[in-house]
Amino acid sequence: MCGIVGYIGTQQAAPILLDGLSKLEYRGYDSAGLAVRDGTAEPEIVKAKGRLKILSEKTNNGETMIGSCGIGHTRWATHGEPSEDNAHPHCTDDRSIIGVHNGIIDNYKELREKLVRKGYSFHSETDTEVAIKMVDYYLRKYNMGPIDAIVRTMVRVRGSYALAIMFKEYPDEIFVARKDSPMIIGVEEGETYIASDVPAILRYTRNVYYIGNNEIGRLGAGCAKFYNLDQEEIQKELTEIKWDAEAAEKGGFEHFMMKEIHEQPKAVQDTINAIIKDGRVSLEGISLTEEEILNLRDINIVACGSAYHVGITLQYVIEDLTRIPVRVELGSEFRYRKPILSDNTLVIVISQSGETADSLAALREAKELGAKTLGIVNVIGSSIAREADNVLYTLAGPEIAVATTKAYSTQLVAGYLLAIEFGRVRGNITEEQYQNFIADIQKLPRQIEGLLEEQERIQWFASKFSNAHDVFFIGRGVDYAICLEGSLKMKEISYVHSEAYAAGELKHGTISLIEDGTLVVGSLTQPDLFEKTISNMVEVKSRGAYLMGLTSYGNYSVEDTANFTVYVPRTDPHFANSLAIIPLQLMAYYISVAKGLDVDKPRNLAKSVTVE
Repeated sequence: MCGIVGYIGTQQAAPILLDGLSKLEYRGYDSAGLAVRDGTAEPEIVKAKGRLKILSEKTNNGETMIGSCGIGHTRWATHGEPSEDNAHPHCTDDRSIIGVHNGIIDNYKELREKLVRKGYSFHSETDTEVAIKMVDYYLRKYNMGPIDAIVRTMVRVRGSYALAIMFKEYPDEIFVARKDSPMIIGVEEGETYIASDVPAILRYTRNVYYIGNNEIGRLGAGCAKFYNLDQEEIQKELTEIKWDAEAAEKGGFEHFMMKEIHEQPKAVQDTINAIIKDGRVSLEGISLTEEEILNLRDINIVACGSAYHVGITLQYVIEDLTRIPVRVELGSEFRYRKPILSDNTLVIVISQSGETADSLAALREAKELGAKTLGIVNVIGSSIAREADNVLYTLAGPEIAVATTKAYSTQLVAGYLLAIEFGRVRGNITEEQYQNFIADIQKLPRQIEGLLEEQERIQWFASKFSNAHDVFFIGRGVDYAICLEGSLKMKEISYVHSEAYAAGELKHGTISLIEDGTLVVGSLTQPDLFEKTISNMVEVKSRGAYLMGLTSYGNYSVEDTANFTVYVPRTDPHFANSLAIIPLQLMAYYISVAKGLDVDKPRNLAKSVTVE
C-alpha cells in the first residue's frame, strides 16, 4: 500500500520523483505529494488530493519545484480520509523534519496523546504525522543526531513502516528506515534513488540495496550506509535487477492489464524454462532433500487474494499427485488460529510482491513453530524471498495493473512443477506420467497464445453484460478454483457483484438468488465432474439464468445447455486452470472497459497489500 520515492543527486528532483510515482500509482492513488530541498533553502512541499496528474499540474510536471534532494508519496488511505491535510509528506511545524511513510502504526493514538502532552499539535488524522513528530521529540530530547532519533522512534513504535525522512540540518541527505514494509535503495554514480517497488527506479538504475527489517539507511548522492538498531554500521551487497525497464511501460496497449494478459505466454514460458532443465524439474536453490520430501506429513499453503486461489488449485493438484494432505489458509487467518505444525510440515507462502503483510507474518509464525518454509514469489530479494527457508521464483516480470494476471499464471505453473517433482520423489507417479505432465506444461504458453487470438468473441459477449448486476460462477474441483479467480477478477475491476460457488452447493441456498437473465458461468474442464456440473447448470437455467459454458474442446454437448460457450485447448485436467482463466480475465477486462472504469487502478484497491 502507498508508494514512496526519493532522490538525491545533481538533477532536479521533482520531475524524477513524479516519474517514479507514476510507476507506483497502482500502490495508492487517493492523494500524492512532494517535498524538495535546494541546499539550505526553505524546503517546498506540495500536496494534492486525488490522482497523481493533479499534483503534476500543480507543479507544472515538477518544473516549479527547485532542488536536487526530495521525497514523494502516493497514498492509499488508512488513517484519515483522502485530503490534502492527510496527504504525505508530513512535517514538523517548523519544517525542520519532513517525512513520508508506508504502513500502519498500531499504537499511534497512544503516541499522539504523549506528544500532545509534550506540547505538539497535529494538522492531520494520520499515523504518519505522529511518527515524524516522534522523531523530532527524540532528536530534541537527546540531541544525538538523526540515526539515534530514528532508532528510538522505531523501538517505541508498534506496527509496520517504511520511512523516508529529510532533516534541515542535513540538507544533502535522506534517512530511511524499515520494518515489514518494502523499500529499495538504488545507487548510480553521483545519484541515489529510493522506492517502495522496483518499477519506480528501473529507468534510472538496476543496482539496488535491499534494506532489511529494523534497519536504517543514511543516504547521500551516490552513496548509502546502513545501520542496525544498535546503531552499528552493517555491510550490504548491491543486487542487480534483471527486469527490463521497458517491461513496465504499456507498449502500445490501452491498459497495463491488457498488456499483462498478453504477456502471459512469455511469463509462463520463462518460468517453465527456469525450473525445467533438460526435460526434468530442477529445484535448484531449494534445500529440501528427497528424504525430507518423503517424510512430509502435510503441507500448508498460505496466501491472500488471487494467490490464495492459486493455493486452492494447488491443493487439488498436490494432493492428487503426491497424496500429501494439503490445507490452504488465508494469510490473514493463519496465525490467529494457532496452527498445528511440525518439522515434517511444509508451509508454502505464495505472494507476487513477496511483501504481503499477512503472508509475511504467517511465514514468520510457521518458522517459529518449526515448520519448513517455501516462498513462491516474483520479486527477487523481497522479504518473503529472504526469510523463507527456500524460494521458488516466478518470472512474471513487473506487474503494474492492480488486478493480477501474469503473476497468477506463473504461480500456477511453478506450483504444478513442484507437485510433479514431489509426486515423482514419493513414487506416486510413474516415469511415463512424469514425462507426460511435463510435456503438457510445456505446451501451455502456445495454448495461451492461441486463446488470446480469439479475444474478439469474448469482447462481444462482455458488451452484452456490461450492465449486469450479479454474476455467478459455478464449478467443481479445479473448476471451482477457476471460478474463484474469475469471480474476483469480475468484481475487482468491473464492480459487478459476483460470487463463485462449488456447483454442488447451489441447492443449499444459492439457487434462490437466480432470477431471469442472471448470468451464470459454468466451468467444465474436469472430465470426471463434467456431467455433475452440467446437471447444476440445467437447474439454474430452468430458473431463468443465462448460461455461459467454459469447457475444453471436444465437450460440444455443453452447447445443448449453455446459451454461449467458450472453448479452451485440451490439457491434462490438473493444469486446466492455466487455460480456462484466460477468457475470464478478458471478460472482466472488457466489461470494465465497456463501463468506462479505470481498469488498472480500481477504486479502493492497491497492488501490494503491505498492511494488515
